[in-house]
Amino acid sequence: MRAMVLAAGRGSRLAPLTDECPKPLLEVGGITLLERTLRSLETAGFERIVLNVSWLGEQIRSAVRARPAGGAEVVISDEGELRLETGGGIYRALSLLGRRPFAVVNSDVLTDFPMARLADQIERWPATRLAHCVLVPNPPHNAGGDFSCDPDGHLHNEPRLTFSGLSVLHPLLFDSWVHGNVYPLAPLLRGAADEGRASAEVWHGYWNDVGTRKRLMEARRVAGSTQLAHPAGPGD
Repeated sequence: MRAMVLAAGRGSRLAPLTDECPKPLLEVGGITLLERTLRSLETAGFERIVLNVSWLGEQIRSAVRARPAGGAEVVISDEGELRLETGGGIYRALSLLGRRPFAVVNSDVLTDFPMARLADQIERWPATRLAHCVLVPNPPHNAGGDFSCDPDGHLHNEPRLTFSGLSVLHPLLFDSWVHGNVYPLAPLLRGAADEGRASAEVWHGYWNDVGTRKRLMEARRVAGSTQLAHPAGPGD
C-alpha cells in the first residue's frame, strides 16, 4: 500500500519558527510532526510513502535520509519553488503512487486517528468510488465547516464538519481537472461528492491542525499523553 504526506507548505502563520525550519520538522513531544506521521503510516502497513517538498525541502530530505533502515520506502516529490497546492502536488506525484487508491495525510496534523482505518478503506475500495474523507467536528478556526457525512457514509457538500486532512484517493479523481497545475484538492472532492462517488467517516478523537503558534503550543501540551506517546519507529 502507498500513501502521500503533504509537506510542501510554507507555514507562514508559524513564522518566525518556520523561517528556518519547515513546518513538518517542528517537534511535538520530542519528535517531529513528520516523523510521527511516517511512523503511524508504517505501523498501519504502508510500504511506500511519498513526500512532496518545497519550502526548505533539503532539510526534509536530510531528515528522511537520517531515518533508520527497516521502515517504509520514503520517496521525495520535489516541487522546487512551484508550490503546487494540495491538488497540484498530489497530481505531480501520481506516477510515484501507482494506480491503486492511496492514503493522503497532511504533515501538520497531530491526531490519534488510527491510520489502519485508511488502509482498510484501500483494501475494500468500491469500484466506482473516487475519494474517502475523514471529517472532524468543527474547530474554532473553521467554525463554518467544509463537508458533511450522512448515516450511510456518503460525503456531501453541506458545510457541517471539517475535513481533517486525512483521506484515501483514487488516481482517477484527477483525470477530469483541466484548470492548470496549481490547485487545491477541495474542488475535486466536492465534484466527487456531487457525483455520489465519495464516502466519509467522522472522527471524534484528538485532532489538531498545527497551523498557528497557539495550536502548536496545544499540540506540545497534549503530546505527552498516553494516546499520543511516541509511535514506534523503524528498528524499535
